[in-house]
Amino acid sequence: MRSIGEMARDSGLGVSALRFYDRAGVLGPAWVDPASGYRWYAPEQLDEARLLARLRRAGMPLADIRLVLAGWSGEDTDLVRGLLQAHLRRLEQGLTEARSEFSTIRELLDHRENPMTASPFTGTVHLSLPAPALAAALDAVRFAAGRDPELPMLGGVLFDIEGDALRVVATDRYRLAVARTDADGHGGSCEQVVVPAPLVDAMRALLSGDESARFAVEGDRVTLEADGRQASGQRLAHDFPDYRRLVQLPPGRQVVVEVPALREALENGPVRVAEDREPGRSARDISVLTTVDDKTVLVCGDVAPDEDTGTGTGGLGYHVGVDRGFLLEALAAGDRDRLVLEFGPAPTAPLAIRRADDEGAFSLLMPVRLDD
Repeated sequence: MRSIGEMARDSGLGVSALRFYDRAGVLGPAWVDPASGYRWYAPEQLDEARLLARLRRAGMPLADIRLVLAGWSGEDTDLVRGLLQAHLRRLEQGLTEARSEFSTIRELLDHRENPMTASPFTGTVHLSLPAPALAAALDAVRFAAGRDPELPMLGGVLFDIEGDALRVVATDRYRLAVARTDADGHGGSCEQVVVPAPLVDAMRALLSGDESARFAVEGDRVTLEADGRQASGQRLAHDFPDYRRLVQLPPGRQVVVEVPALREALENGPVRVAEDREPGRSARDISVLTTVDDKTVLVCGDVAPDEDTGTGTGGLGYHVGVDRGFLLEALAAGDRDRLVLEFGPAPTAPLAIRRADDEGAFSLLMPVRLDD
């Protein structure tokens, strides 16, 4: 007999997923200890659990999975084969429709001039910035820079210069971070430059003192001078997405959290293991959060994928899943003992991490679907 933890380890389903599938009547334990409530699984159930995991990774609906498992051990395999073939046809039809839509979208892009490449920057920009403020701004966003080689425009930090302000922005699609600092010397129209991440790191290494730093853009060359040293390199020749649209969120419920306590709860609390379906990304630890009376954030344990306890003003809020590592990085980048977590109007809305004393610095995390 395997305990639920051993079953999770050997099958790849996760403890929360096994509990959910038990409640859903898909895969129940062979025996439940009446005294402790512990679930125990028979040896032959491991193959069923692994089959279940494969079917879920293939996106098969739960109703069909239940029938596949029910007919798996029978001599007549026609039902199982029929269900597999029907699901494969649905996937192929969905892929055909997706290819058609993508083809149309690409045609629309082709009608736009240089859709993914910025026009050559022919002017110059010269800024004077307080080094400590620039260092803090870069620290607040660097964690969110992308690493996907197929999306090179996200592999750096946007320097958005407008008037007497510099905003730095980074995103990898799953999170986005914005910070602001005052700037002197420009005063002109808005200019945007994407600085590659390695150059951003080299610039950050120069910002160790209290002096002013000088930031310059000349053509495709970006330079930062501070403390008698210089870091220089080429900007990324790509447009950055319009982050202003991405940060226009509907009002949400704000909860002030003590960061050390929340960090401890995340590091030691329950997680759900989710295998990422995107190539190149490994399994992730998912923390499930909810609010209590808009005053406390709880790290939850066993939550069914479709469970929602309501969004009223009192009691528990809905459950939202986030990548635990991403949230821990966002809390560290927030650089405060107290931060504000803003939950959107639905569990599909981004989770915002804000500073109470600085409206210009915040980050957003995309939620993870709780559909083991």
